[in-house]
Amino acid sequence: CGSLCGMKKLTVLVVLLVLALAAWWFGGPYMTVRGLSQAIEQRDTARLERYVDFPRVRSSLRAQLNDYLVRQAGPDVAASPFGALLYGLGDQLGGAAVDTMVTPTGIGAMLQGHVLWKRGRNELQGGDAFGATEPARPLKNAEHHFEALDRFVIDVDRGAGQPPLKVVLEPQGLRWKVVDLQLGMSGSP
Repeated sequence: CGSLCGMKKLTVLVVLLVLALAAWWFGGPYMTVRGLSQAIEQRDTARLERYVDFPRVRSSLRAQLNDYLVRQAGPDVAASPFGALLYGLGDQLGGAAVDTMVTPTGIGAMLQGHVLWKRGRNELQGGDAFGATEPARPLKNAEHHFEALDRFVIDVDRGAGQPPLKVVLEPQGLRWKVVDLQLGMSGSP
């Protein structure tokens, strides 16, 4: 049995290793979605930071905002000196807004705003005026799928005929993280 048993054990070990790696790879995005949802519901910005690559998300949102502004201005305005000045000012202000909001603290402030909004609309757990508000659950009815082996997309329905928000995850080290938020801003004037 000697070398034949050793080969069988090695084959079984390799197969188990490949199965474990595949389970981690394909299950990782779903675990990230679950953790991200829980962090949002619990308003835990420290935990949220584990699931979001904030520098990449900020960079992407700035690029989307700049593209939107250029398309809204149109070619005539963008080509004029006054248009270039306005575009530069819009880029500065929009970039500053993105840089401020797309941080754990900015997300925390938005989640606190959500609490105030829910309290103002009387959306409280158990109808108790002093009770907790209904938690934010933006990913509750989201659809998700792999676009590629290293790209997982969550489509969040924003309602009112708007295109879905696309939340893009990619692997980083041993975990999957949000690397892009595609807002679907159309800029046709």
